[in-house]
Amino acid sequence: MTIQQLRIARPVTDLAESSAMYCSGLGLMPIGEFTDHEGFSGVMLGDETLSWHLEFTQCHHHPVKPVSTAEDLLVLYLPSEADWQQRCLSLARAGFTRVTSFNPYWAENGATFQDKDGYRTVLQHGTWRL
Repeated sequence: MTIQQLRIARPVTDLAESSAMYCSGLGLMPIGEFTDHEGFSGVMLGDETLSWHLEFTQCHHHPVKPVSTAEDLLVLYLPSEADWQQRCLSLARAGFTRVTSFNPYWAENGATFQDKDGYRTVLQHGTWRL
């Protein structure tokens, strides 16, 4: 089985704010959006070079409160030290808050950031190998 694309979908409290934070912080761009589709609006953020993208949604009729735990993580690997440092700075400038990782493993070679809805992103300095 070949999986062509991975979408991570999350409800958010403010589509515009979340989109701006992730575009600015992670260098993503809007790749799709929908408005009031059966009561839902949303935006997809990604990049043509990636095999994954994020989707943020809002339900207009029955608002869903974003819920996340300290172990619900979006983990991104950046092998270059300069790229890792620059992306950490970009996340902070975009409004993410640097937080202490619940699992100390992520602090060894990485940094954990939290957005305004409590979703956490780990920027790991290194590569992932199978």
